[in-house]
Amino acid sequence: MALQAGIVGLPNVGKSTLFNALTKSNVDSANYPFCTIEPNVGVVPVADPRLEQLNSVIATKEVLPTVVEIVDIAGLVKGASSGEGLGNKFLGHIRSVDAVVHVVRCFEDADVTHVDGDIDPIRDVETIDLELALADLEVVQRRVDRMEKIARSGDKPAQVEAELFRRVAERLETGKPVRSATWTKDERQLIKEAQLLTAKPVLYVCNVDEAGITDNDMVTVIRERAEEEGSAVIVVCAAAEAEIAQLDPDDQADFLSDLGLDEPGLAKLARETYGLLGLRTFFTAGPKEIRAWTVREGATAPQAAGVIHTDFEKGFIRVEVYRIDDLVALGSEAALKAAGKMRVEGKEYVVQDGDVMFFRFNV
Repeated sequence: MALQAGIVGLPNVGKSTLFNALTKSNVDSANYPFCTIEPNVGVVPVADPRLEQLNSVIATKEVLPTVVEIVDIAGLVKGASSGEGLGNKFLGHIRSVDAVVHVVRCFEDADVTHVDGDIDPIRDVETIDLELALADLEVVQRRVDRMEKIARSGDKPAQVEAELFRRVAERLETGKPVRSATWTKDERQLIKEAQLLTAKPVLYVCNVDEAGITDNDMVTVIRERAEEEGSAVIVVCAAAEAEIAQLDPDDQADFLSDLGLDEPGLAKLARETYGLLGLRTFFTAGPKEIRAWTVREGATAPQAAGVIHTDFEKGFIRVEVYRIDDLVALGSEAALKAAGKMRVEGKEYVVQDGDVMFFRFNV
């Protein structure tokens, strides 16, 4: 699928600790700025309870979840847009990802250095937003200049594009991200082509200590900020998640119970990131394997077939589709067919998240 989300934030907010726990890797997460220089890429399984539901009815040899790609990007500091710290390198790496997982420090700890000396989550978010906005503004101003030159010849599309990016520039000059404004479908496409940093969808991850998982004032202000721009927020204790990730599955339940959680925060983070990227899941199920597959939102049945094998898309005839809830309720695929709950769909069918699909094709 090749879509990636980048973990960003100020230095020492817990990005690499979170990345290590997510990917079960061991990248440097030392307590000093810029311990991450080159981005680390990890492939993270997406926990999906629907796989267990399928397996409760259909016996199989193997159960395979879908995955999401996560990139751990170096910490950004004030002045990055003009080259401070690892500014230019950081901005290049974030420009290449499709969505942003913004880790915000929401805990006090004298032993963990903060680049600005004290803890202020909103200031931290605004620091990064401002640097990204300044970098975007430079890109947008160049684009406006170029389109205005073309528009002088009477080119109508260039006139439209110049007018759009003048409005984008006005927004960026106030330090506001492009993603929080309302744009038409055509405008969104032009903005996407410009690869603007502040146009990328964002998930805020509030990194807390164990005492701050619930009833945390710093998390509250981040939620309020995120709501203003239509972004989502999750709360994770990266240090605890790193411990949980090292435990055997049987021991994880007790640890989670002590924290008042019903699942690891990383499971929710992976699912939220998957959705942030505009990805959807369909399933195939049989005696050899039950498997989750990834498509982009809006994919048609032949495109889904092509995810499994290009020959499936080329020779697509039709697809048989059912819902997991119906399978669980009726107890077998045979009962589904008898009850008329297994549909036959053609080339125009748009895949719905959670579809179980059996493709018919000819090569």
